[in-house]
Amino acid sequence: MYSLRRELIFLTVFVTLTQLAFAQQPQDKQLAKDYMEQAELIMAGTKAMDDARDLMTLSANADTSNINANFEAGHMHLLTINKDFATKYFLRIYRQDPEYRFDLEYWIGKGYQYGLDFDNALTYYLKYRDKLAKNPNYQGKNKVESMEVERRIAECNNGKEFVASPKNYSIINMGSEINSEFDDYAPVLNESENEIVFTTRRRDGNTYENVAEDNKPYEDIFATKKASSGWASAKNIGTSINTRFNDSNLALSADSKTLFLYKDEGNGDIYFCERQGDGSWSSPKALPGVINSSYRESSISISKDGKTIYFASERPGGAGGSDIYVCGKDNKGEWSNVKNLGPSINTELDEDGPFIDYDGKTLFFSSFGRKGMGGYDIFKSRLVDPIKNEWSEPENFGYPINTPDDDVFYVSTKDGKRGYYASVREDGMGYSDIYMITIREEKKEPILAKELVPLTYVVSIVDADSDSPLEAKVKLQGLKDNIIVGMNTGAVGTYQFIVTSAVAKEYRLSVEKEGYIFVNEQIKIAGAATESKSLSKKISLRKLAVGERSVLRNIYFDFDKATFKKESYSELNKLEGMMKQNQNVTVEISGHTDSFGPDAINMKLSLRRANAVRSFLTSKGVDPRRVTAAGFGDKKPLASNDDEKDGRELNRRVEFKVLGN
Repeated sequence: MYSLRRELIFLTVFVTLTQLAFAQQPQDKQLAKDYMEQAELIMAGTKAMDDARDLMTLSANADTSNINANFEAGHMHLLTINKDFATKYFLRIYRQDPEYRFDLEYWIGKGYQYGLDFDNALTYYLKYRDKLAKNPNYQGKNKVESMEVERRIAECNNGKEFVASPKNYSIINMGSEINSEFDDYAPVLNESENEIVFTTRRRDGNTYENVAEDNKPYEDIFATKKASSGWASAKNIGTSINTRFNDSNLALSADSKTLFLYKDEGNGDIYFCERQGDGSWSSPKALPGVINSSYRESSISISKDGKTIYFASERPGGAGGSDIYVCGKDNKGEWSNVKNLGPSINTELDEDGPFIDYDGKTLFFSSFGRKGMGGYDIFKSRLVDPIKNEWSEPENFGYPINTPDDDVFYVSTKDGKRGYYASVREDGMGYSDIYMITIREEKKEPILAKELVPLTYVVSIVDADSDSPLEAKVKLQGLKDNIIVGMNTGAVGTYQFIVTSAVAKEYRLSVEKEGYIFVNEQIKIAGAATESKSLSKKISLRKLAVGERSVLRNIYFDFDKATFKKESYSELNKLEGMMKQNQNVTVEISGHTDSFGPDAINMKLSLRRANAVRSFLTSKGVDPRRVTAAGFGDKKPLASNDDEKDGRELNRRVEFKVLGN
């Protein structure tokens, strides 16, 4: 058992080593060794991968020539979050010793794939495939088989196709009423869409004050209901369901009366509980009948009429791995006659997360083995013949719902216009967050008429000093609806976006590159026209040089408050990413207010706002010694305070200044 005292022990070690880091040269081999040893000790005694990753990253950055530390830093990123960061560490090794591991090119390709950089990913996957062909008899432990490599190559080609033609989805974070700075996932809703139950690993409200082996709070089930004013703050569902250890929900019946749960009993079994007359829940019981086995059952969905269940199981006799099965009730009302959904749904790899729609004919599920971008992708299929158990060819939901990472446990609403799922996205508040997906109907969205031609919006990225082109991570999406614009890459530093909206629209353009100040700006782009048209924009990225400063333009505060608006998290996460990608950078965060209110209060408020940003960064693992906070009140306005939208709201801002690098 590991109590919260472990966190204090880790923090003491972390701070002690960090103090040494600031007192010594950045390329200190002994310091790198100390960090690495601490990371290895954590992994040997616990499963606290996040803690070990942070220390291993410090080791790799303290001594970039330490090949073992750099490989472990990259590998640990692939096993946790910021998977695309892994490329940086693998490339360091490749430049020093390309023969360090037989499969090194494969790992570089994997990092690029997670970063949606499919062209570079393909370059390294193909290099590794050529190496396999030239060494057919190699049987070392550092070998990835050709079948796995071919699958990765196919995923990258799929990814290029999906990213170039993103689906018309609006994906919106559900906000602080539901999400936290910790993991929040597995949302399930009732038919009325006014109650949501989900699993979280947050600390506030958790049943048990101690932490699990990975140094995070145990899983608890939380719930909330929607009122006319919106969702209420989610609360712990209660000790009749939640225990002192891990508890996770799986499904909620359409009438909100039955909740299905997952427990580790029997290698993983499905339980259920029923709502009582006073609104409380009964104690969980194992699902009776033939659904649970001695193998793992991981997910479940029940039809609206309560007569049919779809579930995922690893029992033998399937196509391979985890398969999706269907089971109905017999004349006695008991679950019986389990059937595998067959090759139209299941593959030799894993399928999981089934959700049967309210029509009883549309199945949503996730698959590892179909045409995807990597990991689990979400698919949709329709029941063609219930007697023969035949389903239509599954359709990939496409980008941006699906990504190279795992995308699973999608649930739909009764009208089919919305869906809910959990994902790690750039506007997230913590690790994984719960999102609402609005599926835009073409008749309600500005339609690209046949006579109109898409507008090509070309973005060129250059170094501000040399004007030379730069490869970067570039994204264009709707400002209000978060709908992604399709992109193709051209020459180095050139990115072509295909704008199909028939009307002018506000967008957010984001550009990120290691070693540079990120750009996250709002722009307005004209819609499609009757003639072919191209617009261009040049973005000059500034290096993270001492003295450089930048306004965090998308971090806004309500009047007289130091709490973030929901729209702020995209900018905050980019700031976090910049700090983590550039470990030597130290910054000053400065807060600013509008002119309303006494000067003394504004000075305090501006400092609170700067500290709010600093606290966000440090809560995400950024070393507190790298971030200072300052408040300037209303002394440095950007615009007139006579107007709220174009003045006072802009003045309520935060900036950062590079102090060291």
